[in-house]
Amino acid sequence: MLDYYDVGALLTLEERQIRGSVRAFLEAEAAPRIGRWWEDGVFPKGLVARFAELGLLGANLPAEYGAAGIGNVAYGLVMYELERLDSALRSFVSVQGALVMYAIYAHGSEEQKREYLPRLARGELVGCFALTERHGGSDPAAMETTARRDGERWVISGAKMWITNGNIADLAIVWAKDDDGAVRGFIAPADTPGFQAHPVPRKMSLRASDTAEIVLQDVRIPASLALPGARGLSAALSCLTQARYGIAWGALGALEDVYSEALAFSKTRSTFGKPIASRQLVQAKLVDMASAHTRGLLLAWRLGRLKDEGKMTYSQASLAKRENVRAALNAARSAREILGAAGITLDHRAIRHMLNLETVDTYEGTYDVHTLLLGRDLTGLQAFD
Repeated sequence: MLDYYDVGALLTLEERQIRGSVRAFLEAEAAPRIGRWWEDGVFPKGLVARFAELGLLGANLPAEYGAAGIGNVAYGLVMYELERLDSALRSFVSVQGALVMYAIYAHGSEEQKREYLPRLARGELVGCFALTERHGGSDPAAMETTARRDGERWVISGAKMWITNGNIADLAIVWAKDDDGAVRGFIAPADTPGFQAHPVPRKMSLRASDTAEIVLQDVRIPASLALPGARGLSAALSCLTQARYGIAWGALGALEDVYSEALAFSKTRSTFGKPIASRQLVQAKLVDMASAHTRGLLLAWRLGRLKDEGKMTYSQASLAKRENVRAALNAARSAREILGAAGITLDHRAIRHMLNLETVDTYEGTYDVHTLLLGRDLTGLQAFD
């Protein structure tokens, strides 16, 4: 792992071992094929069972529910290694664990936890998190999907957009407004009549990720599938905080990969009789990339320790997501520049990471939205309206 300030010395032996085993697995089973999966627009469903075998699904949730029960820094390192290969791999694991499994763990009944969490951890079930709507974006309070009570069932109607894992999901955590206008969370099996998932076509980012529009036409689910603790928008937002934490680590993996590729290329590519690594402007780009990674790694490590201590706040997760993803995106752009014309081809990794990170910079809160969240936290004044 790229580690200019020896953050590795701050890790436990278990954390280092987990990081090393995940990297070895990905190098053997994903690295040789990830470029082709991205080019073909195919999510590698065969990896789901392998992720489960390694304990990567919901890895930082308690072992009593079938998860690995690892610490949050170790979990962050898993996200780092997944996104070093491709944002799609981290997105799948992040949605399965930090959004779907966490929603059930934090807001579900004990019966729901026992029923679903072990099966999700084993990869027997794949979940998706259906919050975002086409016209809502970063304003989930503008939600139009509704849920009305009809005897012993809830009837859900509406549509969700940009839903990772949506086409391959066995169940969805669906967020909808009830008759009182309160946002509620529900477990909706994908085989329920009226539940439809449609692939999002023509993506030029996260092409190795499954992305869907989900249409819900009078989807009737038992009242027992409502998440009892998921009443109010804060429940959905608490799940996003978990995902943002993992993204803050994952983006650094992508940053390492584009930096490493650009550094190696700059040493072998010569112009005017000298390797371009000897040029001041190229060195400035490499220094900026390494500096951004170092700052981000220290930030992520400290955030992980705070999370393990139960002290992490949503605004701290916002800062880390905002800073590390934008740093990784800028690094990918710089790496593409160093690679020159070669950088626009999929023979190199920078363009793939760059395009992926355009999406990562947008989802789970844009850079600008996190700026406003942090501004509100610092000043106590609302700037959203």
